[in-house]
Amino acid sequence: MTYLPKPKFHHPALAKNKLGYTRRDYEGTVSTLCAGCGHDSISAALIQAFYELDIQPHRVAKLSGIGCSSKTPTYFLGNSHGFNTVHGRMPSVLTGANLANREMIYLGVSGDGDSASIGIGQFVHAIRRGVNMVYVVENNGVYGLTKGQFSATADKGSQSKKGQANLDAPLDLVMLALELGATYVARSFSGDKQQLVPLIKGAIEHQGPAFIDVVSPCVAFNNHPGSTKSYDYVREHNEAVNSLDVMVAREPITANYPPGKVELVTMHDGSTLQLRKVADGYDATSRLSALHFLHEHQAKGAVVTGLLYVEAESEDLHRHINTVKKPLNQLGDPDLVPGSAALEALNASLR
Repeated sequence: MTYLPKPKFHHPALAKNKLGYTRRDYEGTVSTLCAGCGHDSISAALIQAFYELDIQPHRVAKLSGIGCSSKTPTYFLGNSHGFNTVHGRMPSVLTGANLANREMIYLGVSGDGDSASIGIGQFVHAIRRGVNMVYVVENNGVYGLTKGQFSATADKGSQSKKGQANLDAPLDLVMLALELGATYVARSFSGDKQQLVPLIKGAIEHQGPAFIDVVSPCVAFNNHPGSTKSYDYVREHNEAVNSLDVMVAREPITANYPPGKVELVTMHDGSTLQLRKVADGYDATSRLSALHFLHEHQAKGAVVTGLLYVEAESEDLHRHINTVKKPLNQLGDPDLVPGSAALEALNASLR
């Protein structure tokens, strides 16, 4: 069975956000993934983030491809819009939807197979075009639906459940996103909800391509000694560069932290990210510094997590191509067919 509805009954004592919604209103159906799968923890973090930001579920469009990760959108935001694409093609469908209606909040959910293998070209172009979206990769290093083969993000030398070593160099999607121009880049761990929820909230508030790589252990095929995507390995090698608080613009901003320990980043809409530094000297506003830091710590076997890069004054695809403010799917004939006089004026300007 792949669809298990949840009871609609809500306990009257459940806490509500400013919209009057409880956390249950942001849930979906019952998960059919393996018990203990890291993906379910990511779904819970997404639910918590949208609940805390007081976002109406119908304002969200969630898109996915194929894989265990791409099944998860049915487990959260049951009252939002959703589209499950073919394998690796989620980014282009999301791009088209974003162009048609810029007023939606776009959430792309993918996996390391869906985005780093068959969909790598789609991933590249969606990021470099600056699509305004939250792009979450649930990264477990294996193909869970086809019994645990190494994916393109599996670290060289890591071992499969049967003891076979991976001989190929890995693709690091965080470094790739930085190179391609993503303006909000983060990495987290599905077992660290305290870190992951604020990172998701910051990505939702960000204007531009926001990418979050979440190491999410596969309990069936990649959670054993020798795996670099297991719960034990990530907990032992996790190096957080900062912790994040998100203050949305509609709330008063208050902070009282020791001098030199906090970096404030004001976003386009007036919301503020407060970065409490853990790694001395780490600068989350420098793309080159982030790449250098990642390369340096990757050589040590460390899994660097936190908000790795943010560009406060970022732009998105609509600003790049100068589209009108009104969503394109709402334009009618008067907007799209201005008449022969307008056509003649345009032709004259090109002569």
